[in-house]
Amino acid sequence: MIANPLDDPHADPKAIAAEAAAQIAAATGVATHEIALTLGSGWARAADLMGETVAELPATDIVGFGAPAVVGHVGTLRSVRLPDGRHALVIGARTHYYERHGVRRVVHGVRTAAAAGARVMVLTNGAGGIKETWGPGTVALISDHINLTADSPLEGATFVDLTDLYAARLRAIAREVDPTLDEGVYVQFRGPHYESPAEVQMARIIGGHIVGMSTALEAIAAREAGMEVLGLSLLTNLAAGISDSPLSHE
Repeated sequence: MIANPLDDPHADPKAIAAEAAAQIAAATGVATHEIALTLGSGWARAADLMGETVAELPATDIVGFGAPAVVGHVGTLRSVRLPDGRHALVIGARTHYYERHGVRRVVHGVRTAAAAGARVMVLTNGAGGIKETWGPGTVALISDHINLTADSPLEGATFVDLTDLYAARLRAIAREVDPTLDEGVYVQFRGPHYESPAEVQMARIIGGHIVGMSTALEAIAAREAGMEVLGLSLLTNLAAGISDSPLSHE
């Protein structure tokens, strides 16, 4: 028996996402969510600041979603009414690539958001910073990414242009809110181990400024779905070798 339909190689992951979106619409009473936000480590309280919560439900009530395996992820799907009247789908149940459940599960939240009507996908994460000027607690915009997972959410002859994947328009809007926001290139490693100092130096040499274990695969799936993407990293620490402090998820 296959516990999660996304684990069936013959299943259509986009059809499962459409089913999940229909279940969310029925459970929340909101037919369309125009914006979606995936909460990364350290971002749990962000949903409370966005607007009025219309409904919140366990992610495991919706097809294709599983319980979060990482401390700091709330495990819910929330419908939030924004001040301008639009609705945002807040995904607090991210599946990470290192959990080894397959890429389909990693990008299921993004595909469900697209099926729910979202045209903007905001991806957040907790990450390590390579720039010495970035102290813990700094928020940085993602300008581009380097995918070191050696994997992709795209199946078959699906060729997607990743030019300006992280929308310049959305980054400009973010800077209108906070002109001090810096930006950098995000490097996704496979995890779950933290990067070695040598790997961090490699990331720096190839153009990276931020290291982490999520986001890139989800951004690719969002682009395939025709969504605009905004990426935000909460820099919880300086990466290995940049600081002498030991790394942990706490």
